[in-house]
Amino acid sequence: MPSGLIALLDDVAGIAKLTATSLDDVAAAAGKAGSKAAGVVIDDAAVTPRYVVGLTPDRELPIIWKIARGSLRNKLLFLLPAALLMSAFAPWLLPPLLMLGGAFLCFEAVEKLLEAVQGGHDVAEEALATHSSQELEDQKVSGAIRTDFILSGEIMAIALGTVAAEPLWEQALILVVVAVLITAGVYGVVGFIVKMDDIGLHLAERSSSVARAVGRGLVHAMPVLMKILSVVGTAAMLWVGGGLIVHGLHEFHWDLIPGAIHHAAESVAAAAPAIGPFLDWTVNAIGGAIVGLVIGGIIVAVLHLFKRH
Repeated sequence: MPSGLIALLDDVAGIAKLTATSLDDVAAAAGKAGSKAAGVVIDDAAVTPRYVVGLTPDRELPIIWKIARGSLRNKLLFLLPAALLMSAFAPWLLPPLLMLGGAFLCFEAVEKLLEAVQGGHDVAEEALATHSSQELEDQKVSGAIRTDFILSGEIMAIALGTVAAEPLWEQALILVVVAVLITAGVYGVVGFIVKMDDIGLHLAERSSSVARAVGRGLVHAMPVLMKILSVVGTAAMLWVGGGLIVHGLHEFHWDLIPGAIHHAAESVAAAAPAIGPFLDWTVNAIGGAIVGLVIGGIIVAVLHLFKRH
């Protein structure tokens, strides 16, 4: 009997060790999958603060919370089951879908660049003039959740592509972890960004000279930060979107462009081994961005041509 108990405890310990190892693997894979989707995450964080423009400060955080809940619902109730079904029954669909998603990101990025060059117009004041505050809030929330669905789809697809070789249950667990952590991270950052000027104004009214200086700094930094986020978000869309297309070309063994970028990255990295990994990533990102710019430009040109006719 004691020997049986010892054997049972040994089995339990073995299972616990295996479970801990599996959880470590899941955490590592989730981190890798999340980092692969970083470009889309940056753009998500850059896009969302625009949806509270024109609304009263007391409604900013409640609206961000509504959008965050909608984002998590998008990921867990719609995109996660779709991703797992595709992984189980039609894994061959993933590369072309990722390429299509990458092409969409490239298109969006080029559209943003054109708007910046041509000078876009802010529709917030028009909306305020024609809608009640509740209608405007509902409109902005639904628009943000629709946009989030596309960006979340890209995040989940990129994450799935990273862990496609894992067992299905691990894929599900990793995608849940990625969905929850990325949603919390993105909308936590967004919440801080949209309240940064309010925090700054509050600190600027304090008696401490240091607090006042920090407060004024936050207020002045807000528009600069928004511009930086916009630029970084657009660049991220180009390098992620272009990178997805380059990776898809490699998957289909069309290696002219992927091979040229890979060779250039290896050559540059070999020239400075101390910072080789950084240079390798940079060249690959630039190569992806160039591809993204070309693909996005072609899509925009074709769409504008059809609009004229």
